[in-house]
Amino acid sequence: MSKTVTGPDGQPRCAWCQAAPEFFEYHDQEWGYPVADDQRLFEKLCLESFQSGLSWRTILNKRENFRKAFNQFDFNAVSAFTNADIERLLQNEGIIRHRGKIEAVINNARRVQELIAVEGSLAAYVWRYEADNPPTPQSASTSAESIAMSKDLKKRGWKFVGPTTVFAFMQAMGLVNDHAIGCSMREKAAQMRREFIKPE
Repeated sequence: MSKTVTGPDGQPRCAWCQAAPEFFEYHDQEWGYPVADDQRLFEKLCLESFQSGLSWRTILNKRENFRKAFNQFDFNAVSAFTNADIERLLQNEGIIRHRGKIEAVINNARRVQELIAVEGSLAAYVWRYEADNPPTPQSASTSAESIAMSKDLKKRGWKFVGPTTVFAFMQAMGLVNDHAIGCSMREKAAQMRREFIKPE
């Protein structure tokens, strides 16, 4: 099976883009490009946890609703959410109303504060797990690094951060260039990764 599909401009893209029209823009503008902003990294970890058992299209189409519901994923604000906030969010039809996942976001907001106090930043922490020898693009749903990060995050008290969730996060945030061989965006992602200054 081909790993690419022809995009709107006639150039090849990762084959998963054909699953939904809105995927092309997400793929071209965001997916696989390195990120060092703690708030964006936290948002992505949260959204990937919400995706567990669902399609990314569902999450992407609700992303702005999630941002409004969780204070743009400002983890300092979310860490102060109370049981009343949980009940409010469970009534919000614009997001995924899953109590366990909502509670996990609040829990993880508190855990990221603890992590930053020790590690300096969420970005510095996650980029330590960048793969030295990543798997062949789009050949795996986990990696040694995602398994290691998942294990460590769970040890730190994080929730809904299994190895598959963490690997999807790594793909999206540029910790691995998982654009398919032949995808017209693969070299752009590679160039951005070469120019990226890893946070310390």
